[in-house]
Amino acid sequence: MLVKLDHPAILTKAVEIISELVTEVRIKISETGLGITAMDPANVAMIGFKIPRTAFSAFETGEEVLGINLDNLKRILKRCGTNSSLIFEKKDNLLEIQIEDRIKRIFTLNLIEIDSEDKEIPNLEYSSKVEIASVDLIAAVEDCAIVADACKFEIKDNKFIIQAKGLNSTLSEFSSDEATIEAENCKSKYSLEYLQKFVKGSKLSEKTLLKFAEDHPLRIDIQTAQIGLSFILAPRVETED
Repeated sequence: MLVKLDHPAILTKAVEIISELVTEVRIKISETGLGITAMDPANVAMIGFKIPRTAFSAFETGEEVLGINLDNLKRILKRCGTNSSLIFEKKDNLLEIQIEDRIKRIFTLNLIEIDSEDKEIPNLEYSSKVEIASVDLIAAVEDCAIVADACKFEIKDNKFIIQAKGLNSTLSEFSSDEATIEAENCKSKYSLEYLQKFVKGSKLSEKTLLKFAEDHPLRIDIQTAQIGLSFILAPRVETED
């Protein structure tokens, strides 16, 4: 197995985000590209990450599954410069990682056994879909984190509302002028601890797609030509608002 990325920053940023949810993952490499699917230890959130085969400048591999400690991988990836190329080559139970720029540097990462079931992002039904500018979503989530530990996503009369209430409160409202809204009236509450981690991925794209429904898991999709990043977050269901 040998794969090469000429722009490894996309992988570096994704691994940083994923490592905030899980410490060990299975990286699957197949004829379609590289993928990671994982669930956090609390079974509250899932993450899916893909780099298509077309994003690699070299791709010589069959089906491979690499058990990786993300903290170790993250430290190595941070050694990449802006003009570096990155090569992954599996050798027995080791992953050789070459960073090529002015000079060649080689790291070896021990592959580990991960005792977990293969997971896929579930195909859920959603009554509401909102595509929003990533900067607006990030700002609204950070506003909410100032006043509470959870926020409510609501569709009301074709407006998208993000609000949080504690002793204090905040509200951001988006009409069809600021977001693409295809939705019916509904609301659901989500943990800001997780949302703050997820919206770091929104920085990778100008737009973020949100899918949710009444007291239903939230799906966040961030898509570029080079990566696909998805999150699923369980709702926080409470008897009182």
